[in-house]
Amino acid sequence: MARKDLLKGLMTEGASAAREDSPAPPRYSRGAIGAVSRSIADLKSRALIEVPADMIDDAGIKDRLDDDPEGIEALKQSMAEYGQQVPVLLRHSPNYEGRYEVVFGRRRVRALRELQMPVKAMLRQLNDRELIVAQGQENTARKDLSFIEKANFAAQMTRVGYERKVICDALSIDKTVISRMLSVTDAIPEEVIRAIGAAPGAGRDRWLALAEKAKGRDADALIEAAKGPDSDARFVAVLASLAAPRPARIAPRDLQGQDGVSLGTARKTKGKTVIELSGEGRAFADWLVDRIEELHRDWQKKEGRAGR
Repeated sequence: MARKDLLKGLMTEGASAAREDSPAPPRYSRGAIGAVSRSIADLKSRALIEVPADMIDDAGIKDRLDDDPEGIEALKQSMAEYGQQVPVLLRHSPNYEGRYEVVFGRRRVRALRELQMPVKAMLRQLNDRELIVAQGQENTARKDLSFIEKANFAAQMTRVGYERKVICDALSIDKTVISRMLSVTDAIPEEVIRAIGAAPGAGRDRWLALAEKAKGRDADALIEAAKGPDSDARFVAVLASLAAPRPARIAPRDLQGQDGVSLGTARKTKGKTVIELSGEGRAFADWLVDRIEELHRDWQKKEGRAGR
């Protein structure tokens, strides 16, 4: 009878604790009492809470390349009419007491924040590595993330130091596919990828073809070519620009001081001139930066541009 009362007390205690934001570890780990405690902890991890949207911060890696304002607006209209049907996943903020971080469901949080509605969420205790894996697995289950968005997610994981196995686990794909993804993000600068966008119609093979053609090309020229009404059109425009003959490379010009000492080089590309000063030129560079306004004013006077 005493054992039955103890189990009943534990269940009452667990139900009360399930109403708290952060789950407490089971008090017992063995036997029937341990099983009940583990069941309570499992129920708590699945329980839904409501959190004000302005108490939720972003965390992990940004997966989407496009802001998708039309999609957010459609999501807002749906939630305003039918409410939030699918919960998001949160964890406690490791940096700010009383705040939360979104593991997945950022678009839902954004829409609910703009609607000034609370967010229905599951709450888990996750470290940074577990957060990234959970976010990656959620991304893999979604059909609306494009190849390049998943590749960019893998590249960001690589840059912050996650080993290849963790990346494979997060995206539920093998090392061969990860290698192909990273070959694309290695060949195409991130600023070019972001200028193009998600390009859902492009697919893996066309991105691999673009990566092969983009090797050694000027990033600014590729960004300039990324024009179009949507990301698929921008992808096609960049790919088409790479089919044109490469412009002749202009050799860098050596910059020398009055006594013939080398100061650096000047290199002209489309839309800009890059001056690199090294050696003795570094000290001259400091002098130049300090006097750039005065020198520019003198140049304007000489060219008759003063006052324009």
